[in-house]
Amino acid sequence: MNKPSGGKRVTADRVNAGLARRRAAEKRFRSVGLLSLLVGLAFLCILFFSIVSKGYTAFQQTFIQLDIHFDEQFFGTETEHALEALLSADYGGLIRKSLRAQFPDISNRQQLRQLYDLVSSGAVYQLRDRILADPGLANQRLKIWVPASDDADMLIKGHIKREVPETARRLSDAQIAWLDALEAEGRVSLKFNTAFFTNGDSREPELAGIRGALMGSILTLSVTLVLSFPIGVATAVYLEEFAVKNKWSDLIEVNINNLAAVPSIVFGLLGLAVFINIMNFPRSVPLVGGLVLTLMTLPTIIIASRAALRSVPPSIREAALGVGASKMQTVFFHVLPLALPGMLTGTIIGMAQALGETAPLLMIGMVAFIVDIPTGIFEPATVLPVQIFLWADSPERAFIERTSAAIMVLLGFLIAMNALAVMLRKKLERRW
Repeated sequence: MNKPSGGKRVTADRVNAGLARRRAAEKRFRSVGLLSLLVGLAFLCILFFSIVSKGYTAFQQTFIQLDIHFDEQFFGTETEHALEALLSADYGGLIRKSLRAQFPDISNRQQLRQLYDLVSSGAVYQLRDRILADPGLANQRLKIWVPASDDADMLIKGHIKREVPETARRLSDAQIAWLDALEAEGRVSLKFNTAFFTNGDSREPELAGIRGALMGSILTLSVTLVLSFPIGVATAVYLEEFAVKNKWSDLIEVNINNLAAVPSIVFGLLGLAVFINIMNFPRSVPLVGGLVLTLMTLPTIIIASRAALRSVPPSIREAALGVGASKMQTVFFHVLPLALPGMLTGTIIGMAQALGETAPLLMIGMVAFIVDIPTGIFEPATVLPVQIFLWADSPERAFIERTSAAIMVLLGFLIAMNALAVMLRKKLERRW
């Protein structure tokens, strides 16, 4: 057998040495990629942990049980309780009377004021709604759970530290002692915070809720969906199936692709200039918000719809044309139904993107303080991301808690919408 010459042996050694270096480099690259993935997941876990750890307590609210005597004298009459009397009754006096009866030793005016501060101002409206729902409760004694103030709520949840000096916390030593006494009697309890999901915004953290922002988001996204889906699909069908390929169609395609990368605040400026300043639409209404978000999501829906149309095999079109179908029939009865799953996926992703937008809506005034729950697209409203923005700017510790809880709700909606897009795609798409 012929032995390899010295030159061939040197070449083989060099090749083997090069292979070893390339394999080592590939291994290092895989390691760096895996490390980057783990670092990204770690930061994501830290982010979620930070949000959840600060916000999960917002789904509970501290309540204080009071013995309320709906005395006749507070309603201005002893026999008949007219609606005006029930509406104008001194329900705050009922609460103060109950607290004084609970702590009869307190007579100092400043201490009484601190005692009254343990109960939320919303307790007055709770008593009013209770007696309006059942006027027969007048002149009866009831044990009623009323919401505690935000400071008392933070203390019970452990966000206000008892061991710090009195001057460094929002509750005095006397208020803490009164709360401890109420808790020892079983008059303090953490209950599910239904107000967080049923109330609108409020200056008082314990009364603030996300229902107004959720309704605003639903109304705004409804306008966006009604406008963007048919316009986006129609544009994609025309450009992909009917448009003549020339410089004008190329210019339109380039502009659509560029619009998908435009910062969202630019669409807000456009909406402010066109819809509000020129067309005189009212500010801070879901109609204008939906129009602005439609402009923002159209490029995403058009690009996704065109990609779905391209994925349909040419043989489908050729077979339809071969049996005598017109171009219109081929597109609407054969191509479009097969491309619809991809279009729906792109639309849902576009809606999820619109749900999380804040900047364009700030430009059209949807940052206003809205207490009432909107019921139509022409009523003032805000949306969930803007509500989060407003609460994040508040200094109270209780608003930090509600900000994180609202972020959790928003993330839940976004995850659900993306999961729906994935499920629809897997269930409806066809593989060729």
